Amino acid sequence: MNLEEVEVPQLTTDYKPSNAEALREYEIYIRFLSRGCIIRIGCKEVPFENIKEAMIALNQYVESPYLKQQEWRKILE
Repeated sequence: MNLEEVEVPQLTTDYKPSNAEALREYEIYIRFLSRGCIIRIGCKEVPFENIKEAMIALNQYVESPYLKQQEWRKILE
């Protein structure tokens, strides 16, 4: 068989993992402080001044992890 005859599947950049796949990608830690908390997802840490805002952000992340990962990457990089 000739290499020219072998079909190579094309990778698409439009792949979006399921919510379960995206949530398994990074571990999530919450560290409560005397004022607010820090949420760490993978190796990135995001500080929050109050716990209510942190929980809202965390719930949004759990509901749509892939989209939030994209947003947070833009902010943190």
